[in-house]
Amino acid sequence: LDEVSFTINPGETVALVGPSGAGKSTIIQMLQRFYDPQEGQISFGGIALPEMERSAFRRFMALVPQDPVIFACSAYDNILFGRPDASKDEVIAAAKAAAAHDFILALPEGYDSYVGERGVMLSGGQKQRIAIARAILRDVPVLLLDEATSALDGESEALVQKAFEILAKGRTTLVVAHRLATVKKADRILVMDQGQIVAQGTHATLVTEGGLYARLAKLQFTEESAS
Repeated sequence: LDEVSFTINPGETVALVGPSGAGKSTIIQMLQRFYDPQEGQISFGGIALPEMERSAFRRFMALVPQDPVIFACSAYDNILFGRPDASKDEVIAAAKAAAAHDFILALPEGYDSYVGERGVMLSGGQKQRIAIARAILRDVPVLLLDEATSALDGESEALVQKAFEILAKGRTTLVVAHRLATVKKADRILVMDQGQIVAQGTHATLVTEGGLYARLAKLQFTEESAS
């Protein structure tokens, strides 16, 4: 990352887009303090992250990664991991909001179904929706979505996208995405290239301005129309 600087306001949805290797996922990792910056600082609520215990700021965050962690236990327990003291009704409500309830009921033993090591009994879209249900149940103010729809088919992506929109309401959300269709509704889009922010704005303004985002948009949406 090179001289990257931005502020996300409470309740705002900000997207990071750009080619592979631009630094998008690095920012997500630094927000969780897997890495600390060599220069400058990252602040949460006006307090520099190194001045806080990791557990102190991480409890305000929920992460839905590209490859979600699914445990070798039941579908119910995988969602419950988001907030272990939640009631059964709360778990089911979270699954419904994540568009996961119907496919879970269709499993051999419903919510009590064993999903296998790393969720091998589930499809990619189903694993993502379990992870989203977990994040919804967690009910925290900051949401980090890191390439969370990149491996999904069109139908699964539409369901997951709808779940994201529900999840992001009233939350501060940072979305990393290759697929621009998933970030068109973001309040602000930051375009990254080679470790720098090269442009920012809404989808409409960035398309109008031309540049890297407009080229990516033209390429992706032309391909989607052709398919």
